[in-house]
Amino acid sequence: MLNAGDFLQNRYEIINCIGSGGMADVFRARDHKLNRFVAIKVLKSELRSDKEFVSKFRVEAQAAAGLSHPNIVNVYDVGEENGTYFIVMELVEGITLKAYILSKGNLSVRETTGICLQVASGLEAAHNNHIIHRDVKPQNIIISTDGTAKVADFGIARAASADTINSNVMGSVHYSAPEQSRGGYSDARSDIYSLPEEFPSTGIPRSRWR
Repeated sequence: MLNAGDFLQNRYEIINCIGSGGMADVFRARDHKLNRFVAIKVLKSELRSDKEFVSKFRVEAQAAAGLSHPNIVNVYDVGEENGTYFIVMELVEGITLKAYILSKGNLSVRETTGICLQVASGLEAAHNNHIIHRDVKPQNIIISTDGTAKVADFGIARAASADTINSNVMGSVHYSAPEQSRGGYSDARSDIYSLPEEFPSTGIPRSRWR
């Protein structure tokens, strides 16, 4: 576990921990080279000896680093130091879509549509780069203080070929497409299926999204 004041590559100074997930902890840090604040995702220590997890983490970094879009949390740098694997990302000030929905209750159709269009734009950019997110859910969408929706945490994304991908069941069942939940083939359409599942509070039937 990194502590406040620790440095990575003599460049990134850890400020504080701002989040934790199944695979990694996320820290606010200062990039002293470019004099800006960033978010750093660090693979949890108990997983570093697991070659499968390390491989997934590296794939995440390589996939996300190839994306640049206003509706995707940008990746700036990828590194490893003394067995610590990390990804340096854009620091987005805001809250998750899940927290946003809980704070506001039912969202209007207009606001829901606006958020969906932004998320869809980010996913389109990823799909155009042959990257499937596979875990589209409110917890992985950040609403910034200026209202911009950004897709975050390509933690189980993989670079896809022209063919669909056969994988183990990954992601969150409540938002997953049927084929994904069954452990079958999944492709860009699986991400698209998950998108309207994020907004049950709108009262808009799924048939209206198609």
